[in-house]
Amino acid sequence: MVSFVRTIIMYSIVILVMRIMGKRQIGQLQPYEFVIAIMISDLATLPMQDIAIPLWTGIIPILCLLLLQLCISFGVLKSKRVRGFLCGKPCIMIKNGIVIEENLRKQMYTLDDLLEAIRLKGFPDVKSIQLAILENNGELSVMPISESQNVTRGDLNVKAPSDVVTDIIIGGCLLEDNMELLNIKWDLLKHELEKAGARGVDDVFYCYVNGSGKVIVQRKGK
Repeated sequence: MVSFVRTIIMYSIVILVMRIMGKRQIGQLQPYEFVIAIMISDLATLPMQDIAIPLWTGIIPILCLLLLQLCISFGVLKSKRVRGFLCGKPCIMIKNGIVIEENLRKQMYTLDDLLEAIRLKGFPDVKSIQLAILENNGELSVMPISESQNVTRGDLNVKAPSDVVTDIIIGGCLLEDNMELLNIKWDLLKHELEKAGARGVDDVFYCYVNGSGKVIVQRKGK
């Protein structure tokens, strides 16, 4: 019975503290908010697991973390420098259809992760993206090229080509299964790589075939 009452008390305190902290969703938490939320949950479990531990040994640290979070939030609202240090800054991952390879490395973001993210946003072709920005909360914001925003193929009564994009080379690795799937010969691929100025597969950062059958090649470091 004592454990039940202690659990109810700690649960109520944690709910109250989280409500005071704000109404952000889990995926929208800033790094410092996420860390504080984890620490609060750990502190709350200790008095619930061991009745020999006084409740105040969990309540006081939780209230201290709440005070710390409120102070940090006030600093983030008032100071751009504090906000940049604690929350980070948005990072451009794709600009004008070109993947920014350097920013991928800075954010420890693989090309596979980026391609998956833009496909989930409904953009299978990187060439249709004007800007793709990795936000502070880990979400990827995608802005298409303006020419493709207003008029749709349905408005023009034009039959739409396939939206399927097939990867051929990712990070210097040749996907032979995809070449066989599209019946692409090595001579043709080699010709397309040479047109793009690539000396070989190892010199290619990303290569794919879009829905129109065109081979798109992006060299490493470009």
